[in-house]
Amino acid sequence: MLTCISIALALSGTVCGQDSAPQTVSPPNVVLILADDLGIGDLGCYNAASKIPTPHLDGLAQGGTRFTDAHSPSAVCTPTRYGLLTGRYAWRTRLKSGVLWGHDPCLIQPDRVTLATALSAAGYRTGAVGKWHLGFGTDNPVDFAEPLHPGPVDLGFDEFFGIPSSLDIPPYVYVLGDRAIEPPTTTVSGSAHRRQDGGGFWRKGPASPDFRHAEVLPRFGFRAVEFIERSVRTDPDKPFLLYLALSAPHTPWLPSEEFEGHSEVEHYGDFVGHVDGLVGEVLAALDRMGVAENTLVVFTSDNGSHWPEADIKRHGHDANLGYRGQKADIWEGGHRVPFVVRWPGRVQPAAECPDLLCLTDVYATVAALAQVPLVSGAAEDSFDQSAAFLGGADRVLARADVIHHSINGTFALRSGPWKLIQGLGSGGFTAPKTRKPEVGGPTGQLYHLERDPYETQNLWLEEPEIVARLEARLLAQRTASQTRSN
Repeated sequence: MLTCISIALALSGTVCGQDSAPQTVSPPNVVLILADDLGIGDLGCYNAASKIPTPHLDGLAQGGTRFTDAHSPSAVCTPTRYGLLTGRYAWRTRLKSGVLWGHDPCLIQPDRVTLATALSAAGYRTGAVGKWHLGFGTDNPVDFAEPLHPGPVDLGFDEFFGIPSSLDIPPYVYVLGDRAIEPPTTTVSGSAHRRQDGGGFWRKGPASPDFRHAEVLPRFGFRAVEFIERSVRTDPDKPFLLYLALSAPHTPWLPSEEFEGHSEVEHYGDFVGHVDGLVGEVLAALDRMGVAENTLVVFTSDNGSHWPEADIKRHGHDANLGYRGQKADIWEGGHRVPFVVRWPGRVQPAAECPDLLCLTDVYATVAALAQVPLVSGAAEDSFDQSAAFLGGADRVLARADVIHHSINGTFALRSGPWKLIQGLGSGGFTAPKTRKPEVGGPTGQLYHLERDPYETQNLWLEEPEIVARLEARLLAQRTASQTRSN
């Protein structure tokens, strides 16, 4: 296992693909906020027709840069979280499809250098608050009555407060550091499926006596603000990393009373409003503590919204902004996500960036802006997007390709304007999930996203040379140990 000391020694040695020249700008605080199942079309700054007020997120975009071609590495939560924290595609691990469940062991190996590990070794205070969904320990099932190793505090975070997985997946417990605050000694009944007429559902399973579903998101907000305030008061000269992984607007939709009736999209829209309000609390804490000017704020989502065509018709609100499909799908609606960055005086305000970006890139980009060189063998699929963050007019695009992955393990390659999908169907929640090829018909999908951003015209048969080139390119990247060049 790499200790902080050995990582610090490594950081002073091998540098992969970054400028190691001295810089004069102080390393920023970093606040990385990851929403859960939030669609790009939910935010007013992306969608003028959104029926959900998002004033704080719109204000964040007004003060920073909004990316329009940003993607999660997977269309579901666990693999995206792995990619965000490790800079590595999750399909390189044991998880080839689906997500982890609440009692599954930790997906991140203890010796893997995460973003938190790298920043901690460089002198950052590191804290994680929220939905972990990357597993604990090594046994299956995990025993939540025992210390939870490995977990966040073994992977670079000085402290952690959160829940094991999604708000609808048991066990329902709060974890503080390496232990459940109260073990799951009771059982909660599964709620009725109330997608249209209520707040969604949660599965039956073990829970701790102190767990109340509606209290989770407010507690995350309180803990995040407390971490910021305590970090600044304890040592105002020590930079901090806050990874805030929200449990919303994933089901169950449980907005606090102050957000009920906030939107025209009933429970889901009100829960999105609660997310926006929580972001406002975090931004206000940065202002109140006098650290907003030297804090890089990154806001994004782990995948597209779980928002089928029936919900679009029912509410007149398109959470995925017209892109085909939804959460879990290989189509754009499954993985095209909002991505907003703000760093006053460094990131251009009220700007829009069209550069291709994957959430795995957060690792290399934050490391570059924090003046932390990458350790050899880490962040294999992470590209430094700092030039795009800072708005260099003469910048070279950092990334040419992104590999996409759906819930059932379908692969796709985005390369320039082209997108190749290995198979027919959505690969996710939208019907048809899979489809057998017809005799003489296409065996996969090919779209030109500049001309056809909503993936309506499959060009697989019309462009065989492009299909062959992209399939070879995808195979080469999947079989290589990394996609980032040193």
